[in-house]
Amino acid sequence: MSDPQRRHLVGRREALITFGAGIGAFYGLRGLLQADPAAGASCVLQREVTEGPYYLDLHLLRRNIRGGRPGTPLAMKLKVVDATTCRPIRNATVDIWHADAGGVYSGVSGNHGNFLRGIQRSDSNGNVRFDTIVPGWYRGRTPHIHVKVFVSGNEVHTGQLFFNAATLKAIYAQGAYAARGQADTSNASDGIYRQAGPRSILPLRRKGASVSGGYNGTLSLGVKRS
Repeated sequence: MSDPQRRHLVGRREALITFGAGIGAFYGLRGLLQADPAAGASCVLQREVTEGPYYLDLHLLRRNIRGGRPGTPLAMKLKVVDATTCRPIRNATVDIWHADAGGVYSGVSGNHGNFLRGIQRSDSNGNVRFDTIVPGWYRGRTPHIHVKVFVSGNEVHTGQLFFNAATLKAIYAQGAYAARGQADTSNASDGIYRQAGPRSILPLRRKGASVSGGYNGTLSLGVKRS
């Protein structure tokens, strides 16, 4: 076989290999995204930050944590995955808590009730769901949601979730938030957000035509089991 013929065959073989790998990667990614909306995010380890001063160990197993507080509805779905293996973690306990539209936490600083606090246990796909509201802001902090994750009774993650500024601007201009106006602290000027990084932002998708109709939020939490 001549050198030109050999180079032609080798080039064709390399092209086919590259094409096949690309097709495999495409269908693998498409299958991953079709399997679950939260699977689009990777299993990279979520950065830990301080839990803050308002954690209460209440074991309130419930999906709806609104407790009658006014605010823009937020249907939040979190997917707990092993940051080492990328596999979903079943029966993880996810504990969340946050401020109401007025920047108030329940059960602390003389405030009564247990609104906007609750836990859920992950299903076989690592998913938990909460029905809540978009949190309001309080002075000196960018708006956020606190989260803890427990696996087999062990605390494996403590963090905070944040939001895109443009989305919050629209939310805070209406409803229960309007009287207080916009947050006084941005993500960029919040030290805890800078520790957590952009992977801690909870993307929000509006449910309907109006902001008051609420949002869906979906995020994967990569954690270490021990």
